Amino acid sequence: MFRFKRHSEEHRYYCLPGMGRSNRRHWRQIHFWAIVFGVIVSGLFGALIYVLNR
Repeated sequence: MFRFKRHSEEHRYYCLPGMGRSNRRHWRQIHFWAIVFGVIVSGLFGALIYVLNR
């Protein structure tokens, strides 16, 4: 009775080039590394403030 599409993302229509699955994967990877870099930089900055105020 109920039909579920297994790959609904594959049948999505995009108006502009570069909006497919590979582009989403690319931006997800950039987002991940931006968060990792932000955590590292904020940790180093916090450690610097801690050492200077000690």
